[in-house]
Amino acid sequence: MKSANKIFASLGTTVFTVMSALAAEHKAINLGQGFPDGNGPDDVRAKAALFLDDQPNQYPPMLGVPSLREAVASHAKRFYGLEVDWQSEVMVTSGATEALASCILGLINPGDEVVLIEPLYDSYLPIVRLAGGIPKLVRLSPPGWELPRAELAAAFGPKTKAIIINSPMNPTGKVFTEEELRFVAGLVDRHDAYAICDEVYEHLTFEGSSHIPLMGLPGMRERCLRIGSAGKTFSLTGWKVGYVTGAPGLLVSAAKAHQFLTFTTPPNLQRAVAYGLDKDDGYFRTLAEELQAKRDFLANGLRKIGFRVADPQGTYFVSADFKPLGFTGDDVAFCRHITATAGVTAIPVSAFYENGGPGTFVRFAFCKRDEVLAEALDRLTTHFGKR
Repeated sequence: MKSANKIFASLGTTVFTVMSALAAEHKAINLGQGFPDGNGPDDVRAKAALFLDDQPNQYPPMLGVPSLREAVASHAKRFYGLEVDWQSEVMVTSGATEALASCILGLINPGDEVVLIEPLYDSYLPIVRLAGGIPKLVRLSPPGWELPRAELAAAFGPKTKAIIINSPMNPTGKVFTEEELRFVAGLVDRHDAYAICDEVYEHLTFEGSSHIPLMGLPGMRERCLRIGSAGKTFSLTGWKVGYVTGAPGLLVSAAKAHQFLTFTTPPNLQRAVAYGLDKDDGYFRTLAEELQAKRDFLANGLRKIGFRVADPQGTYFVSADFKPLGFTGDDVAFCRHITATAGVTAIPVSAFYENGGPGTFVRFAFCKRDEVLAEALDRLTTHFGKR
């Protein structure tokens, strides 16, 4: 038999699926996968139900329903001062992962180099390779996750086509500063490259750490494709509604890939997200405040147990160093150990690196109900004998 696609055939099952299956087997509390255990805002869900009955359910426009594209453009102006033409600069996708695939496949030719910052979301590498791109990896290291500027500059060269930058960053919780983003922008401009900006956690930032779109910096308006996610902004990850903003010349390339990937996204969900993006500032502020409280509760509890924890500036995740606990295995072994013996599941941070990560760091998701987080901490406290 002839072999399947070598890129995908070489991949194993994602660590998220593996650990979730292990959690189910051991009836563990799953703090591995990054999705809230609530059901999203009542009013947004009600709009989706209403629009399912009283609006058309046939193919919407390939770029997305006008109301959502207008709302995305208005949102960019309202929060970041970006002037966006909704008709030529906004596209709706079936989730941010599809948006990433459309942007990468639309931009990258075989032999193009793509700069990637580790730790990274696990879809980046296979899609870049599927497009024929050559990954150029730059590593961030804990506990500070500082941007290694010399290494990043060295990763750019004559063949660099793009950089993929994720801020706020999964799994580190890092929010790139304006100074760091200006350094990235300088490299993009100097090497005549593009930036694919994964900004799905844009509204999940804490303690005054403000999200700054790279697109808003001087010289970047024509070089960036900016990706957002209704799943993260409205805690509705199963809806799979994403959106891409970019200059017309860039967006049309992504749209040509999008038309042959999913073509479109359920119209009632699009219209409900349009309604959601127009919610008042209080919604977005409360979303971040509630998540910050959960972050603080989990991080402080992990510290009491003995983990070494740095507070993340954004996202759903806290990365914790288990080395002080005396466990002698690596992060994969630790995650399997606490799942089977303590009844709590985390994700090894090494899974977000191409060739092994820090080794003693694991990622916990704190976007869960307070009682779930409390029970997880109680189980870990008992297991490590901290009572």
